[in-house]
Amino acid sequence: MNVLFATSEIAPWVKTGGLGDVAGALPQALRQAGCDVRVLTPRYPALRKAFPAAKLLARLDKLGGLLPAAELFEATSPDGLPLWLVDCPALFDRPGNPYLGPDGRDWPDNHLRFGLLSRVAARLAGAGNPLDWQTAVLHCHDWQTALAPYYLRFYEGGAAATVLTIHNLAFQGLFPANTVAPLGLSLGDWHIDGVEYYDQISFLKAGLGYTDALTTVSPTYAREIQTEAEGMGMQGLLQRRGTQLTGILNGIDTTVWNPASDSHLAAAYDRDHLAAKAVNKTALQRQFGLPERTDCPLFAVVSRLTSQKGLDLVAAVGDRLAALPAQLVVLGTGDKTLETTFSDLAERHPQDIAVRIGFDEALAHRIEAGADIFLMPSRFEPCGLNQMYSLAYGTPPLVRATGGLADTVMNYSVANLNTGSANGFVFAEATPAALMRTIRRAAKVWQDSKRWRQLQRNAMAGDYSWRAPAARYCALYAALLKK
Repeated sequence: MNVLFATSEIAPWVKTGGLGDVAGALPQALRQAGCDVRVLTPRYPALRKAFPAAKLLARLDKLGGLLPAAELFEATSPDGLPLWLVDCPALFDRPGNPYLGPDGRDWPDNHLRFGLLSRVAARLAGAGNPLDWQTAVLHCHDWQTALAPYYLRFYEGGAAATVLTIHNLAFQGLFPANTVAPLGLSLGDWHIDGVEYYDQISFLKAGLGYTDALTTVSPTYAREIQTEAEGMGMQGLLQRRGTQLTGILNGIDTTVWNPASDSHLAAAYDRDHLAAKAVNKTALQRQFGLPERTDCPLFAVVSRLTSQKGLDLVAAVGDRLAALPAQLVVLGTGDKTLETTFSDLAERHPQDIAVRIGFDEALAHRIEAGADIFLMPSRFEPCGLNQMYSLAYGTPPLVRATGGLADTVMNYSVANLNTGSANGFVFAEATPAALMRTIRRAAKVWQDSKRWRQLQRNAMAGDYSWRAPAARYCALYAALLKK
């Protein structure tokens, strides 16, 4: 099956979150499962630099409205994945974040930037495709490419099947009504069953309504987004399309996230040689300037510092966590108030808490290996990847029961431990008190070295690779084509 995989991010070159990781790993797993995949993404500066010899495939024009002409270049990733790069310097040759300007605000022309990406995806999947390679399935991701199924159905005359994956329903691609014409849409599209959403255009809503199949990144999240509490205003449409909505749990790239071969670590280890994990804890304490203690657990956070991730809950219990006793390391950036709060915590508890504001990929790997317990108290979490990194690294995660966290982490109990199912700690209420109770419980279990070792082994026994998810996507594609 020829699959065109349209995404606004792809790791390791352009990544702001889980979408980039998925786009960097799932296409390769699909190829191994027998699909012929092309990844379509903008030719950002990082990709221009990474592939200076990219080959020109086609020039695409007459895309409608104020969407400019673009050129399509082809490159091949180091692992052999074909990349199709949409080159439009006026829209994509910009520094930093793909969505935000230097002032931290959305680029004012994001509607044109990702309208162009969506229209190019539809063109390549449609009757006007200038290439010999014909798309059988167009697989779009989040709002940035969600307009493609709409363009394909009403403007490009394509027969390709379409799939839209929701990575985070909170981001809906909302733009003013006056962007209809610039996007090459007509007034006939401006209605409740078209692109209109409370007097705005919603890229995501258009995709949700007109794609052939919808997926999201965990079974629990698929159920949650059909409720008023988690539906972000889209629950009615998602309920109506419920028979086309499937939750497929993400995987992780186990060639990158593997403690037995991870070059970032102080010492390699695996499920049968866990003693070496202690070397990584000592190295992590040293790197963060904390005392090299072996008599208390080391908790960790690697995250965007936002209330969605529940990091305000961690900040609220920071003083009590340090008093257990326990240590905490935090790596992340985000809400400025939270950044300041965590920095203040570290100043009050220099022997127990250390904070790095920013992001460092190598350090993230060392934290997963060196920590004893990984904190993810998210208010909502479509899938989450860090809990799977933690499980693979024998670092039991402590999570709130939501989305993909509920699908991957089984709460510790003696009974669950003995059956081999327990692999972490789970709590329900998004409150500091509930989080702190679970932190105390985890710290108590950590003191029992025999049970802790079994919990680590349980965590590392799971298969978190893309093998099973890729097979499910292939089955979905095949069903769509047969239908």
